[in-house]
This record gives sequence, C-alpha cells and structure tokens, in this order.
Amino acid sequence: MDRRYSFFLVALALVFISMEASNVQGSNSKKAPYDAASTHYTVLAPTSTGQERVYCLARGACNGKVLTCPSQCAQRKPKKNKKVKGCFFDCSSKCEVTCKWRKPNCNGYGSLCYDPRFVGGDGVMFYFHGAKDGNFAIVSDENLQINAHFIGTRPQGRTRDYTWVQALAVMFDTHTLVLAAKRVSQWDNSFDALIVRWDGAVVNIPTDGEAEWRTNSEEREVIVERTEETNGVKVTVAGLVELNVKVRAIGEHENKVHNYQLPADDAFAHLETQFKFTGLTNLVEGVLGQTYRPDYVSPVKRGVAMPMMGGEDKYQTPSLYSPLCNHCRFKGKAGLSSI
Repeated sequence: MDRRYSFFLVALALVFISMEASNVQGSNSKKAPYDAASTHYTVLAPTSTGQERVYCLARGACNGKVLTCPSQCAQRKPKKNKKVKGCFFDCSSKCEVTCKWRKPNCNGYGSLCYDPRFVGGDGVMFYFHGAKDGNFAIVSDENLQINAHFIGTRPQGRTRDYTWVQALAVMFDTHTLVLAAKRVSQWDNSFDALIVRWDGAVVNIPTDGEAEWRTNSEEREVIVERTEETNGVKVTVAGLVELNVKVRAIGEHENKVHNYQLPADDAFAHLETQFKFTGLTNLVEGVLGQTYRPDYVSPVKRGVAMPMMGGEDKYQTPSLYSPLCNHCRFKGKAGLSSI
C-alpha cells in the first residue's frame, strides 16, 4: 500500500475518533469550561442490584472510568433522605464514590446556620449578627456575589437584635437565583416553606422523577434538586458554587431556652446553608468569603462561647439584590432587576 495513502487513512481515523469523543461529551461546547470536574459525567443504567453508575468525562486519570455506588448508598437521590445517605460521585483526580447525608452540615466548612453562626473556610467558627431587616454580602468575588437578608427581633431589655438569615441571593454572570423562607405562623414540615426565584420568576421544583429544575444559560448550567420532599434542596451553579439548603423554624423549646421572646404569630422560618466554592480568587471578600483568602487570619477571639465577627460597615448592601458594598468586588451585571 502507498505510504502516503496509509498516512491519509491514519489521519482520517484520528478525525473520526475526535468527533466521537466530542459526541460523548455533548454538543454544547460552551458549557464544557464551566463543568466542575467532580460532576462531569453521564449517568448509566444501574446494576441489577439497583446501584447507580456513571461514566466519567472529566479530564485526567478518571476519564473514561465507570464509578458505581456502594450497596450502603445505592442511589444519588434516595427517597428516604432522612434515613439513607446519598451516593456522591467525584470524577476529578480523586476518582471516588462516597456516601453523604444530603443536607447542610452546620459544623462543616462553609456553613451558615442558627442565629447566625458561621464556620469559615479556615475552619474557625464565629457569629455575625448583622441587623434586623439588613442585607449583607456573604461572598463577593469577581464572578460571584451572595447576599443574605436578615430577619430578627429585639426583646425588651436587649441591646442587640437576635437575627437569622431568611433569604439568599446568588448573583453571577447576568443572573440572580434567590432562595428564601416563607413567613409562617406555625411550623409544619409537611408544608414547603422554600421559595426559589430565577431572574425574578418563581420556580417550581418537581417532587417526582429526578425532582429537580435546571436551566442551561449561555454561560453555565444551574440545577436545583430536592434533597427532601419539602424544605430541602441542593443548588449547583456550574464552575462557581454548590449550596445545600434547608428551611427550619424556631421551635417552642428553642425559643424558651434562648429567651428569644418570639411573637406567637411568627415561627421565624430561616435558612441553614452549607457552601462549597469553586475557583474563588485570592482577593475574595464577604463575611464568609474573606475566610477563604490564603492570607486570612481570623480576628475573632478564640475560646469564648460566642466569638463575634464585625464588618457590618464593610459588607452591608442597599438591598438583597444589590452587589454594592464598601468592600464588594463583584463585576457582573446580576442583581439589577426588581424581584
């Protein structure tokens, strides 16, 4: 066979291989740069025993490998979420499968719970009380801004507000995703008190099937999936952040123990959240964001019952949807529309 013809056949074969690889990874190349390696996979049919499997597409050592859920957590989204852990695939260089609870870990890194108590990216716990009806930048970076709206009360004789986070606005690119707790007089966990809004429009998260809502914008994919039948979701903004969110209220016992003196017609429903960030810059700001800076040294007093973090003057924003504050760094255009 002519040597030049042989070279031609080899080159043609390489082209077909390249085209096939592109088809496996999907036709929308715009999403590829923003896909987090850990979740860059396609779902395969489960095994005969019901264990879910995925085919890893992320570059690196895990590319092309099939990962299978262990028997103790056979599904990514178990129906009995409170009793059964979920299966988490990691197609990054770790190339592993782990079993985890699909809910916020209020003692874990990047958590925001209670009244309100944070655990920073440095692992240090602190309290930031903000102010009743105030809005504060939790994270502010070049491509991401997360604001929190605080609700609260100040019983007679107190010198400061008791506060909780009632809503979060996640701003990126030209979009705003809002997660908020409805005001309820009496708490009932069978009632879904979680509100989700995408660019101002209310989003209904399905309760059956995959139990998720997703959108593919020109910039990146956004997924909101239920982790419980009511009041619990996981949010993924590709290439930026994951949030595990749960709505809870102040119970009667908790109210008495802490002497909150809450009114009888308001259970003060609020959010418990744990964040996992991707690609923060070294200059990230925000009440929580600053703790992810490589040169950050926590100013809070260790060893006390309630180590306090200041910074209200640095991080207060005019509204939940405003990316503006004295130390904010967000350069996108989200948050400008009325919601």
